[in-house]
Amino acid sequence: MPSEEGSVVRWLVCGASAGLAVDIGLYPLDTIKSRMQSKQGFIAAGGFKDIYRGMSSVLVGSAPGAAIFFLTYKYINGQMKRSIEGKDALVDAFSASLAEIAACAVRVPTELCKQRGQVNKNTRLTLICKEIMESKGLKGFYQGYGSTVAREIPFSIIQFPIWEGLKRMVADKKESGRCSPLEGAACGSVAGCIAAGLTTPLDVAKTRIMLTKTGPTLGILSTLKEVMILTPLPSNPLLFQVYTSGGIKGLYSGVVPRVMWISGGGFVFFGAYETAMHFTKFLD
Repeated sequence: MPSEEGSVVRWLVCGASAGLAVDIGLYPLDTIKSRMQSKQGFIAAGGFKDIYRGMSSVLVGSAPGAAIFFLTYKYINGQMKRSIEGKDALVDAFSASLAEIAACAVRVPTELCKQRGQVNKNTRLTLICKEIMESKGLKGFYQGYGSTVAREIPFSIIQFPIWEGLKRMVADKKESGRCSPLEGAACGSVAGCIAAGLTTPLDVAKTRIMLTKTGPTLGILSTLKEVMILTPLPSNPLLFQVYTSGGIKGLYSGVVPRVMWISGGGFVFFGAYETAMHFTKFLD
């Protein structure tokens, strides 16, 4: 599947490098965000203590998830742009959506274990995995898969067309016709900031679903209802139940650290990807 923009091995290496760089470098902000969105509240979930808690799962799954994402994204994007002209933003959005679905097969179990570790004192990855297996079996590792995809697809539909569009704008103004890694990183930061702010309610729902240990797991609409309804009902699904305890403010719990994390993360992630692409030309 090689193309003028890279090869399979190159995409995998660069994607893995980007995933590790952002997840390790900005993990503390992600922990703070998860604790702010947890049902027990920020302080009860750990506050500012042990902000690297739960990181072992990230080290296991970050690189494969990002590698799968970029392999899928670049291949589909390249194939579609050969046959569809003048629809770059649409192609970027569609490619990113399919890439998210593929990457979530690895990302969801990793994210689940990570967030359990971030808000609970039981931080050993083996114990977290054992607890999930005993309570819900293998399917328990994919608790929140639907809500994660429902969050990631809108996020990527916003982020990647903006990132690619900004890069094209910058490249058009340069004699070389290409963005530098630093410019690509800056474009990624802006794109991530916008996408993060707009999709925070979906992230709140995803976090609540993943942190549910016992009982039936609510869907994303139910979770939103739990967050949003002033008078909770037994049949409330999850997004509507967060308004129950916090109104509109509840839907945007953790928006500041999320925007900071993804804005900074966009800079690191896309910067690492662009830098890796620059130094791995020999892999083509």
